Amino acid sequence: MSKTYVPAQLRRKIIERANRCCEYCLRPELFSLSIHEVDHVIAEKHGGTTTEDNLALACKLCNTYKGSDIASIDPETDEITPLYNPRRDRWQEHFQLKEAELIPLTAQARTTIRLLQLNRSSILKERPLWLVSGLIYIPD
Repeated sequence: MSKTYVPAQLRRKIIERANRCCEYCLRPELFSLSIHEVDHVIAEKHGGTTTEDNLALACKLCNTYKGSDIASIDPETDEITPLYNPRRDRWQEHFQLKEAELIPLTAQARTTIRLLQLNRSSILKERPLWLVSGLIYIPD
């Protein structure tokens, strides 16, 4: 399935809203080897639209790990659980940043951290650099 065209003006809004940081792992685009991508939070095949309220900025790796998924298995309860939705969920209600690690506060966060591998060893090594740079953006 081909990717839907996101108009330049809409793409700019998404990038500015996220302060050029991945809305999942928090990676600033400056620290990425490729430009961040506009992600359909709810994939089109699940009825998601190409509108501002369904688009998020994602680094290449997070977008690849997420794919079109909107849910996965909670590693603690083994129940199907929705993924964190940056358009509908408040980041600080689901995650806490402790040094370089994302600490899950909810089942959604546990599930998202596992599926998108948000605490993989390479990120745990890189995230302190993002924090020191002052470029990291943590949503309200």
